[in-house]
Amino acid sequence: MKNLLLYIACMISLQSTGQKIIRKPIPDKLVVLTFDDAPVTHFTNVAPLLKQYGFGATFFVCEFPPNFSDTSKYMTWKQMQQLGKMGFEVANHTHTHAHVDRLSKEGVIAQLKYIEDKCDSLKLGRPHTFAYPGYGLDAKTLDVLKERHYSFARAGGSRPYDPLSDHPYLIPSWATNEKNKTEIMNALQQAKDGKIVVLTIHGVPDYEHPWVTTPPELFKEYLQFLHDNQYTVISLKDLDKYVNVKQALKQIKPDIQKPLKN
Repeated sequence: MKNLLLYIACMISLQSTGQKIIRKPIPDKLVVLTFDDAPVTHFTNVAPLLKQYGFGATFFVCEFPPNFSDTSKYMTWKQMQQLGKMGFEVANHTHTHAHVDRLSKEGVIAQLKYIEDKCDSLKLGRPHTFAYPGYGLDAKTLDVLKERHYSFARAGGSRPYDPLSDHPYLIPSWATNEKNKTEIMNALQQAKDGKIVVLTIHGVPDYEHPWVTTPPELFKEYLQFLHDNQYTVISLKDLDKYVNVKQALKQIKPDIQKPLKN
């Protein structure tokens, strides 16, 4: 109740100045599903289940080295294009899963532009959301994202997203794996009082990176829970329906020193 009162007070304050970060009330049980690295199981296992449940999602794609050409492990660009045709958001995870905090500004731009150009050539639309590979953060990359007109960028942190205090380029999330079901189920309960839960999911399963795998049966259990409990499940870009990014960029100072787990 205390958190709800604080949220209402913030909303009233923002409305009194005419500068609204919140476009419309954020419903309880609002969840964003995001999928990283373009493993083939996102196409074969994940997308059909999402369509079955009628859920939105964002797929953060890259050409993961060194085995991107191994189609037994990774999606082809044709498959990524098909995800877009299915109605999902296909977004930017850099060309080579590069840790942007280790790159020059020019290097970050080149990494982003490769995916932008690929998406454009496949008529997927220019990406407007980004996920940090390895959760590597720095101020330079935030500047690049703003210059290139990105709306949101997802990091880590294992906590809910508060649009009134979290910068749009530093959206926290929980990452799933085969061992943290209890943590994820507890996380989903935190989608309330103006807070939004964002999940980071890798392969379902992940053949090349088993330490971040989510077993298909566990993934389906999460989807069934979201369905049965009437959660609203959207892509990252669809946060724009609730969050005025222009105002959030003006009003919220980015804090890249917040602990964001890899």
